Amino acid sequence: MATTIDAIALESPLKPPPCKLLLPFVIVCTTLASVWLLPPRAHAEPSHGIAMRGDPALPADFAHFSYANPDAPKGGTLVYGVKGSFDDLNPFDLKSIRTGARGLWDPVFGNLVFESLMKRNRDEPFTLYGLLAEKAEMAPDRSWIEFHMNPAARFSDGKPLTVDDVIFTFNLLKDQGRPPYSSRMKQVSKLEKTGERSVKLTFNDKASRETPMLFGLMPVLPQHATDIETFGNSTLTPPIGSGPYTVQSLRPGERITYRRNPEYWGKDLPANAGFNNFETIRVDYYRSSNAQFEGFKKGLFDIYPESSPSKWNTGYDFPAISEGRALKETYKKRTPSGMLGLVFNTRRKKFANRQVRQALAMLFDFEWANENLFFGAYQRTSSYWQDSYLSSLGQPASDLEKNMLAAFPGVVADDVMDGTYKAPVADGSGRDRKILRQALTLLRKQGFDFQDGTLMDKAGEPLSFEMLIAGDAGISGQDIERIALAYKRSAAKLGIKIDVRLVDDTQYQRRKGSFDYDMTIVSYSSSLSPGAEQTFRWGSQSRDLEGTFNFAGAAEPAIDMLIERMLNATTEEEFQAAVRAYDRVLISGHYVIPLYHLPEIRIARWKKLARPQYTPLYGPRFQTWWSSEAEK
Repeated sequence: MATTIDAIALESPLKPPPCKLLLPFVIVCTTLASVWLLPPRAHAEPSHGIAMRGDPALPADFAHFSYANPDAPKGGTLVYGVKGSFDDLNPFDLKSIRTGARGLWDPVFGNLVFESLMKRNRDEPFTLYGLLAEKAEMAPDRSWIEFHMNPAARFSDGKPLTVDDVIFTFNLLKDQGRPPYSSRMKQVSKLEKTGERSVKLTFNDKASRETPMLFGLMPVLPQHATDIETFGNSTLTPPIGSGPYTVQSLRPGERITYRRNPEYWGKDLPANAGFNNFETIRVDYYRSSNAQFEGFKKGLFDIYPESSPSKWNTGYDFPAISEGRALKETYKKRTPSGMLGLVFNTRRKKFANRQVRQALAMLFDFEWANENLFFGAYQRTSSYWQDSYLSSLGQPASDLEKNMLAAFPGVVADDVMDGTYKAPVADGSGRDRKILRQALTLLRKQGFDFQDGTLMDKAGEPLSFEMLIAGDAGISGQDIERIALAYKRSAAKLGIKIDVRLVDDTQYQRRKGSFDYDMTIVSYSSSLSPGAEQTFRWGSQSRDLEGTFNFAGAAEPAIDMLIERMLNATTEEEFQAAVRAYDRVLISGHYVIPLYHLPEIRIARWKKLARPQYTPLYGPRFQTWWSSEAEK
């Protein structure tokens, strides 16, 4: 039986701010400003932590993060299962973007081998605490930041980690690293050693208020063990880092095993208390999603995050679940929904017209798909920050938002501006004539009409396009294929031809990275602290840069302005207004056909794993779990 974990009700040393339950499974915090968003300090001073806005929630003498158990036993083995392959143990070169080994420097599994200057607390929107840098000093206007290094910091070979390593790393990543590390250095006007254990970065006019925070998340590499000449080449030589684990063994493309370093310098830091509990961590690679799931069912690996409602409802009938040796658990989400959608490539002439995109988006029958394909498990997504206080849904634009948007008349639709917008609601039949007529009316206004049963433009060109999906690549797997085929059938009722093109993962990544598609599927994550990543998703400067995430080809001045306002907001009121206005512009642009989201996180795990009772703001953190066998 599935277990539901209420992340709000459980006790925590760090009590979250008062929250209101507005919708089922949706927690919206209304007084974050009272706890996490206090006014900034009047003067710069060294601090144990830094926050994007306001002060850190935890005091200088905090003992551990709220979601970690400092008494967790050490020992045992954790095995992850992932789909794909790997041929590179350098997570910072360009080639590693697609085939770098998981775990070395990993947002999900943890930074096992390499570490950042500071560590993010996942129970606050965006706050960093001391790690390699035990303290940081930041100008009130964010024009510079100075990191004070921990004198105890060591690499796994015993060599001290120094300011010289920091400067070496930053310069190396500037010249040879992959984005975003290389691009961050373009915001630095001066990098200097200011003391035996301190390094200062002074920023230029390209920087934002988020820039110092991002440098707190930069890695540090060993100067003595890094070859500049070969840094950009793929390598299978186990690297030297400062993290809690070292590479024990590997089988290229198949498996990599990490062992906990008994001499790890940072094991007693408050930010690490209750983390890194397994003696061994192994990552196994599978060639297909089916093989991956079969591996989990057989107990070959331990944790399986599940995103498919159909599989969640029908695929977990194997003996380990019924006998209680494996568990299905759900975690209530406390962060924005994000946006999973079919993305129009507006670089294509056929999709350059916003009204055409709007009409095509109306043809997705969510109600039919949710009921017939997904057991009614999903909620329709309409906003990029849905289910959070940053969303514009149901919120009339404030005067501050209107002032921000005043120079861009017409960029936001009237119903989006006044908060009455919602995605079209079909009758669930898969052929709602009312919506089909509305979409056709829009298309006719843009010069389209029927000729021999085919929708043609004024030049006599048929409205047809290719939808690129990967046959076995996570979000582009079976569920998306079913959605694509349903959408194809709906569009065909208006004489629109869609070719659903399934390709292997290698071709899919190549074409997606070079924007070689008409339409594809993209999952945009969202957080309570959106920032510089938005430039690479939606900013005009990333429109023609291959390898960025501007899959829609957006180049809208209002978007650029609002990203800038978001990044440089000094008050919570200004920040929220900028994000909501930004949300309105993206919604009104109809860059994607919004699909759906789950109101909860679903994870299957083997019972031999144990976890803390309290779940942080950003969901479960596997780095704080431990082996129940080690408790014995």
